[in-house]
Amino acid sequence: MPLILAIETSSELASAALLQGDMLLVRESSGVQTHSQTLLPMVQSILAQANVRLSQCAAIAFGAGPGSFTGVRTACGIAQGLAFGADLPLISIVTLLAMAEACRAETGAHEVLAVLDARMGEVYWAQYSYADGWQTVVAPTLSAVADVLPQPKDGLLACGNGFAGYPAEFALQAQRHSWIAQARAEVMPHAAQVARLARTAFTAGQLLTPAQAQPIYLRNKIALTTDERLALKAGAAK
Repeated sequence: MPLILAIETSSELASAALLQGDMLLVRESSGVQTHSQTLLPMVQSILAQANVRLSQCAAIAFGAGPGSFTGVRTACGIAQGLAFGADLPLISIVTLLAMAEACRAETGAHEVLAVLDARMGEVYWAQYSYADGWQTVVAPTLSAVADVLPQPKDGLLACGNGFAGYPAEFALQAQRHSWIAQARAEVMPHAAQVARLARTAFTAGQLLTPAQAQPIYLRNKIALTTDERLALKAGAAK
């Protein structure tokens, strides 16, 4: 089985994982402002615990986004640097798909809606269906909560911190959509799921060179003006 190193920093939680066969070692750290300082020490720690060198890995996987603008840049940049230095291929994993994999692992759900807080009154979301592998039902999208409209599927389970970020907005959605009632807000992107998805991608030959790796951005504007923030707060109050 390939030895896969995975990193994920698209949210407030930074994580690293090393996967080979049934062996899974993980490290994690909270605080989006410190991802660039904590990620490399976590990688070094996990390699030391496994008593392996970076060059012994088959590939390095990273959560490519969508997610925090700084976070997805951090994961991609560090993965590129590590891969270039060790002459290893990269594997890009969509953050929302990693969330769907986490949801399936925890609940057994095969129909998953992943919703990640995008700030600025919006969420990143995508819908996936699992049957001997994941299929994309709705591709990663950036929208307001009111525009989160998944395809009807029996047993659809929603997950992600978008539900915790916008409880009032999703409460309005819940009046029309039953899938919100059992949303698992605690499910977040993690390197453990990035590693597991990367193992499948490695077998399929879905590899990148460091120069080919890119973050997934769905938004060009990354901050609101003062007037826009005030208007957003006023709308939430109403």
